[in-house]
Order: sequence, then structure tokens, then C-alpha cells
Amino acid sequence: EPYYVGVYEVTQEQWDAVMGTNPSGSVASGNPVEKVSWNDCQDFITELNRKGIGTFRLPTEAEWEYACRAETQTRYFYGDDPDCLDIGDYAWYMDNSEGATHTVGQKESNAWGLYDMNGNVWEWCSDWYDYYNSASQVDPTGPSTGTGRVIRGGGCFSNPQQCRSARRSDFLPTDSDSVLGFRLVRTAP
Repeated sequence: EPYYVGVYEVTQEQWDAVMGTNPSGSVASGNPVEKVSWNDCQDFITELNRKGIGTFRLPTEAEWEYACRAETQTRYFYGDDPDCLDIGDYAWYMDNSEGATHTVGQKESNAWGLYDMNGNVWEWCSDWYDYYNSASQVDPTGPSTGTGRVIRGGGCFSNPQQCRSARRSDFLPTDSDSVLGFRLVRTAP
């Protein structure tokens, strides 16, 4: 199904404009909001949707990976990079971030103009975490229940392998951490 995905991760400035607070540990308005739980993201989305400017939500894991890859099948959206020599051009990760998030959009985008799909902050997805279903699927949404929610993309403390397009992990929906942020999807009209 068609959808629009945010060009950038949701910033601290955007979070503050909707929620009136900034939960981030390292305050900088153009940096991605962090230290937000999956539940916090749902509260933000509820408030944003009340504004009547569209219908927003977290991406499914499949939508996130499709957007990240931008029709590529390599380890990273920019290529395989087996020695991780080029990742610094595309991602804030452990070797170049100095242990902090950075203003969104400073690194090279993927072919679809999406920034920070790898690195900066791990991004919450709507899906519960589980092993992939091996059956062929169209627009999968993951299991209907679970313990942890999916996060994707790697963050500023991640090694290059954790920033791969296929890399996935999970946190409890109540967990908030300095490596957790998100990107919005807007349902197509």
C-alpha cells in the first residue's frame, strides 16, 4: 500500500512543538529526539493526529526496510562496503559520532532522498519482534503479540554491522534510551 515516510528522523524541535517537552538527554533542536519509548511515540502520534494535518504512525518493519534500501539488495543502501570504508559518509555511528547524536540530514541520503536511515538513533517500528515468517508476504505487519517492539537502523553507538539495512533488534515498548528515536509514516490519501 502507498505511504509517505519522513525524510528525517523526528527532531527534538518537532517533539517539543507537539508535546511541549523534550525528553532527550543531549538537547539540540535539530538532532533526533531520543530517550523516547515506543509508548511515548504512540502518545506523540496521537497528539500529532489531533492537529488534523494528516494521519501519522510508525512504519511497519517491512515499510522501514523498503524505505531504507531504496530498491537495493546490498548490505547498506549505498553498497556492500565489506570493509566499512564508506559508512562514515552515510551514517553517524560509533567511529565518527563522538558518542552523541547529530543534526539530522548532515550525511548523504539514500537514492530516495531519505537521511539517517542508518545510524544516529535506532528507529522504532510498529511491529512486535519475532522471527520472520518464511512464507511469501505482501506488506507484512509482523506478529499480533509479543514482548519487544522492533527497532531498526543502528545508532551513534553502533558498530558498522549494526547499521546494515537488514539489521534488526528490539526493546520493550516501555524502554527509553539515548539510542532510541523514530521516523514517521503518513498514510497516503
